[in-house]
Amino acid sequence: MERALPSRRGHGPTLFASFLHFDLSFMLWVLIGALGASIAKDLHLSPAQKGWMVAIPILSGSLARIPLGVLADRLGARRVGIAMLASLFIPLILGATLGRSFGSMLFIGFLLGTAGASFAVALPLASRWYPPERQGLVMGIAAAGNSGTVIANLTAPLLAGLVGWHGVFGLATIPLAIVLVAFAGLARESPERVPPKTLADYKQILSEPDLWWLCAFYAVTFGGYVGLTGFLPTYLVDRHGITPVQAGMLTALCGCAGSLVRPLGGYLADRMGAMRVLSGVFPSVAVLYAISATQPALGRAGTAFVCLAIALGIGNGAVFQLVPQRFRAEIGVVTGLVGALGGVGGFFLPALLGTLRQLTGSFAPAFATMAVAATVAFISLRMLMGFRAEWRVGFRAEET
Repeated sequence: MERALPSRRGHGPTLFASFLHFDLSFMLWVLIGALGASIAKDLHLSPAQKGWMVAIPILSGSLARIPLGVLADRLGARRVGIAMLASLFIPLILGATLGRSFGSMLFIGFLLGTAGASFAVALPLASRWYPPERQGLVMGIAAAGNSGTVIANLTAPLLAGLVGWHGVFGLATIPLAIVLVAFAGLARESPERVPPKTLADYKQILSEPDLWWLCAFYAVTFGGYVGLTGFLPTYLVDRHGITPVQAGMLTALCGCAGSLVRPLGGYLADRMGAMRVLSGVFPSVAVLYAISATQPALGRAGTAFVCLAIALGIGNGAVFQLVPQRFRAEIGVVTGLVGALGGVGGFFLPALLGTLRQLTGSFAPAFATMAVAATVAFISLRMLMGFRAEWRVGFRAEET
């Protein structure tokens, strides 16, 4: 008989299973972006079409986090996580056999975007096993699975050169099957269970201003990270003329940097306070976007993108340290909502880059727009800290 460990002690196998779930899901979520240059060349896509092809999986995965977060609260995150992984075989098989036009790739991307909803499953599953004072580090470890971008961007272009980009979709079913079996065998629900929410409960959650501020801040940090790593291979090929494999390697470096520092962001938020960390992150992000808007040479641009990924990764960890502090009892649905709005931010970046590139002939306006967004986020955060004591202390004094 399975013996559940007390929630306050944690559960290592579940934390590892959550990391695997998120890592594999993130790899599949950005797979079309990693193959974007090859797909665009084969299908003769315009700049705007390239941006939308990359953006659609980000959007659908973000929106799927809301219903899956609700289902994770009601049915259990482990059960929902297993079903989610099983459903991803469908778009991978379609990608291997039917992806022959821009329209078909949008449809496949829409289905494959479900992988992005892992946020609403893996993070609550791990979070409920650990006490509040360890949430920053634990959520950072589980969400470090966004290193799946590294795997996708390193391996997908290389494999596409060997078996074609259609073949990469077929090969991706192998790690999917392995992780599905591992997750089902390792993951366990925490004994700390909360009663299912009623419609009135959800209305109450949605009426909380703190929820929407967390969503907005995460749209800047996580949205920037996923949007950047999703579109960067296409950007680097178009703007700097390097090969898809070279673009994939540089994007993988950015993805690795951003994912490795996410636990650091959570740890720093535990130790120093999330507000102090974010007060440094948002100005840094604004400056780095502004540098990117100058369209520098490849060496300087690559340095700026790596630094940007690091700043965004630290910000991701800091924002999500706040979520269980403020909404521990509603962690499933709130994780889904915050993750959804964060992903919507990621949808706008590649769509903006591709569309403005086609309209203006330059990527600069999109980067300038993101610099303004980061600046607004910083000003908003400082205003909240000035007007409300709970934001100054990061909700540590609240009973949630």
